[in-house]
Amino acid sequence: MLQGNISLIVTSSIILIIALLIDLAFGEPPENIHPTVWMGKVIAFLKPRIKSESPFTEKLNGILLGLFTIALFTIPAHLMLSFIQRYLGLIAYIIIASLLLKPTFAIKCMEQYTTQIARAIEQGDIEGARRLLPYIVRRDPRKLNVQQIISATVESIAEGTVDGVTSPLFYYALFGVPGAISFRVINTLDSMVGYKDPEHINIGWFSAKLDTIANYIPARITALLMVVAAWLLGEDWKNSWKILRRDSHKTESLNAGWSMSAMAGALNVKLEKPGYYVLGDDIDELSPKHISRAIKIMKLTVLLFATLIAIPLLTLISTIVI
Repeated sequence: MLQGNISLIVTSSIILIIALLIDLAFGEPPENIHPTVWMGKVIAFLKPRIKSESPFTEKLNGILLGLFTIALFTIPAHLMLSFIQRYLGLIAYIIIASLLLKPTFAIKCMEQYTTQIARAIEQGDIEGARRLLPYIVRRDPRKLNVQQIISATVESIAEGTVDGVTSPLFYYALFGVPGAISFRVINTLDSMVGYKDPEHINIGWFSAKLDTIANYIPARITALLMVVAAWLLGEDWKNSWKILRRDSHKTESLNAGWSMSAMAGALNVKLEKPGYYVLGDDIDELSPKHISRAIKIMKLTVLLFATLIAIPLLTLISTIVI
C-alpha cells in the first residue's frame, strides 16, 4: 500500500511539473486543437437553442447546459486516461495526462499579451494597447485612458492567477486531470454566459454560481500566497496584506477582489474599474513597469501554490485513495 501511495504521488507530481514546463516553454496549443476553443464552440452552438420566453425554463436549460458541457469534456478524458494507464503503460499515461492538463491553465499566454500591452504603451502606441486589451479583459478599451489600460491589465493578471492557473491546479490536485478539465469548462461557461444582462441572466445563472463556488477556496489561498510572493520579491507585502483585508470585498464578485486587492497593495497602486470598484491606494502612479512586476508576482505565486498547496494536497488525496 505504501509503495502504491508513493507511486501515485510521484506520477501525479511528474504530470503537474511536465504540464507547467510545457506551458512555460511553448504556451498555448493551436486554436484548432485547443480544448478551451472547443468548449467555447459547443457553448456557442447550444446557447441560442436553449433560449425560452419562460425564465424558469431558461434557468433549467442553463443548468442542463452546464452539466452537459462538463460531462461532454470530462467523461471522455477520464475514460481515455483510464484506458491508456491500463493498456499502454505508465510513460504513455504521463505524456497524455500532461498534454491534457496543460490547456487547463495559461501562464505564458498571459505574460505574452500583457507584455505586448506594456511595450505598446512604452512606445506611445495607445491604440495598439487598446487593440490588445480585449484578449485579456472584457471591458471596452475605447473608453479607457492610459492609466485605466494599465490598471485593467494588472487586474487581469491578478484575477487570471486564480481562474487561469491556481484554480485548475487545485482541482487537479483533488480530482486529477478530469478535475482540472471540469474547472476549465466551468470557467469557460461563466465567461460566455455568466452575465447579468437580459440575454444571459437566466441561462447563465447556474454557470455563474458554479464558477463562484469553484473559485472560492483557490481565490483566498492564492491571495494569501500573493502576499508571500510580494515579500519574497521585495515588494510591499505589508501593504499587500493591509489592502487585501481592507478591499477584498469591494468587487461584485466574491472572489475577484482577493487577488486584485493583494496585487494592488503589493505594487502600491490604485486599481480601478470605473463605476464599479477602486482597490488600493494611489501611492505610485501606474506605469508599464507595474505590468512586468505583476507578472513576476503571478509566476512566483503559481510556484508557491504548486509546491505548497497542489503537491501536498495531491499527496494527501493519493494517500486517502490508496
